[in-house]
Amino acid sequence: MIKEEKLEIIEKFGSNQKDSGRSEVQIALITKRINDLTGHFNIHKKDHHSRRGLMMLVGKRRRLLDYLMDKDIERYRSIIKELNIRK
Repeated sequence: MIKEEKLEIIEKFGSNQKDSGRSEVQIALITKRINDLTGHFNIHKKDHHSRRGLMMLVGKRRRLLDYLMDKDIERYRSIIKELNIRK
C-alpha cells in the first residue's frame, strides 16, 4: 500500500487527515492489506509464511470489529456495509 492510498483511507474514515487511531480507520487499513494479500495468494499458493500473517490480520480486524460492535453498533454497521465485510 502506497502512502497516498493510506492517506486517502484515513481521510475517508477518520475525522481528519491525522486521525489514524480511530477504529474505523484501523479496520479499513487492515481490510486493504487483507485484500492485497488475498490477491498475492492467487499467484503464490505455497507462501505459507505470509498466509500466517494474513490470518493474524484477519484476527486483529475481527477483534477491532467486536470492540466497535460493543461501543457503537451504528458505527459497526456502517463500516461493515461500506467495506463489504460480510458478517
